[in-house]
Amino acid sequence: MGILDMNFFHFIGIKKKPKAPWKKFYQKKHMNIIVPNKNIYEYFYDHAQSYLDNTAIEYFGTKISYKKFLEDIDNASKCFKSLGVRKGDIVSIISANVPEALISFYALNKIGAICNMLHPLLSENEIKDILSKYSTAVVVALDITYSKLKNIISDTEVYKTIIISAKDSMGFLMRLGYDVTQGYKVEKPYNDNNYIFWKDFIKLSEGFEIKEKIVTGKDFPAAILQSGGSTGKPKGIVLSNGNFNSATIQAKIALADLDSDDVILGIMPIFHGFGLEVSINDAFCVGAKVVLIPTFKASEFHKLLIKYKPSVLVGVPTLFEAMTNNSKMEGVKLNRLKYVIAGGDSFNKAKVNKINDFLHSHGAKTNFTQGFGMTEAVAAVSFDLKYASRPGSVGIPWPGTYVKIVKPATDEEVPYGTDGEICISGPTVMLGYYNDEKETNDALHIHKDGNIWLHSGDIGVMDKDGFITYKQRLKRMIISSGYNVYPSQIEEVLEKHPAVLDSSVIGVPHPYKVEVAKAYIVLKKGFHDNEKLRSELKDLCEKNLAKYSIPKEWEFRKSLPKTIVGKVDFKKLQEENMRIRENEK
Repeated sequence: MGILDMNFFHFIGIKKKPKAPWKKFYQKKHMNIIVPNKNIYEYFYDHAQSYLDNTAIEYFGTKISYKKFLEDIDNASKCFKSLGVRKGDIVSIISANVPEALISFYALNKIGAICNMLHPLLSENEIKDILSKYSTAVVVALDITYSKLKNIISDTEVYKTIIISAKDSMGFLMRLGYDVTQGYKVEKPYNDNNYIFWKDFIKLSEGFEIKEKIVTGKDFPAAILQSGGSTGKPKGIVLSNGNFNSATIQAKIALADLDSDDVILGIMPIFHGFGLEVSINDAFCVGAKVVLIPTFKASEFHKLLIKYKPSVLVGVPTLFEAMTNNSKMEGVKLNRLKYVIAGGDSFNKAKVNKINDFLHSHGAKTNFTQGFGMTEAVAAVSFDLKYASRPGSVGIPWPGTYVKIVKPATDEEVPYGTDGEICISGPTVMLGYYNDEKETNDALHIHKDGNIWLHSGDIGVMDKDGFITYKQRLKRMIISSGYNVYPSQIEEVLEKHPAVLDSSVIGVPHPYKVEVAKAYIVLKKGFHDNEKLRSELKDLCEKNLAKYSIPKEWEFRKSLPKTIVGKVDFKKLQEENMRIRENEK
């Protein structure tokens, strides 16, 4: 099975305290958070004892108490052990937000396995490459992925796939409705011993006992979340138990009003650090109720708000754009909201003001707040606190986290008010990238102060009080609906087609998704732009790219602009595209 055996950086505390002008906004004890030597499950279990009768998860009318949730986790942990999953094994979870995926996450953590969280919309080739890279032998997969898995699973080391469904935790009538409207379309495995449905998997716990306690602790790897490298190739961000628990402790301090009466819409996906930690794990550790939403439909957002009356909204720009532009929101009351938190990308002041006006006109007594984060630091790095806010900024660093602005690609700190690269140090910084020493060393540097600093690749500026303003990405990355899209990865796929001579991909504005990919293509001599060719290119992308990475706009050219050294000048394409759009207004 896929056992993690690489060496990592480990957080051993801040050796020399960096400058922290924001410390005046926190109590002294909060600047030195103490992280217990526990895994994620143990930390959650200990807190859950105080609210066992509370609802942990609501899912299409089904309510799961914390007591029942813990029982389900315990049973599932036995089932995974019965399949041979050991401490240090990597188990991939390919799923949207359904209870079975969360039960699996905590159950695997309990027995010391490492959860590799994957987007169910990844292409079959992307899934194959990732499963092979991590030598995954056991997979938990949403049934909609079976049509892809069946084509590639024999090329991997996977010997058992647990099939879960969006309907598994639904009540009888809801399941019936799901089958009639959607379920019948989903292809499923039958009479294949390599696959096991959840209802049969969970029976494996009967009569099975785990004979000895499995000890891991805060420094042991807990999860792998997928990202992309500077080359655009997928890489695995390895996060420890301590990384997650530190983030939860920080959230309890920074979001001090969170409590067991709160209702959080679990819209952000669990394969995303922001969704898994902020929307799910943080909520569970204060006893709040998480309403799991496996598929978000902007047109029905108003129904969710009316039905569940959430006190916390966590999302990416797409979600908040959908909220403010939904004509059916008229008359919807938002007076229960305590926090409205955005991540994944930043808003300009005009958009922030627009959202705040919308919230206040619907009865909310709170403001829209932004943060800055990276999956490499679990999720949140800084946050615009209720009691320490500066319009247009992404707030101050979370307690226990240190941030400084440096001259890019150096450890030379720049003066306050000067643009530079954002660097992060603290207990949420990742262990490293899985089996990728080069990328790890590019991202994590030991500076002159003896501390490990994560170089973000993002440009920002810090003022004398510690408030950070995000400026732009150093990388060529596109963020579409909160997902990272890598132009070089798309270009590599496009250039597999025999008709394509050259290509360049840029991000272009989109009213809801913030950005989408636009492909500029130069064809080889003898080939011409026509419907057949476009169809082939789209099919190629669908086969090899996640859905959110597929270009939404296409332009064919005789040539592409080049830099003085002969590289495609994508910046010139961006400028040209912006001019055209401005002229069209």
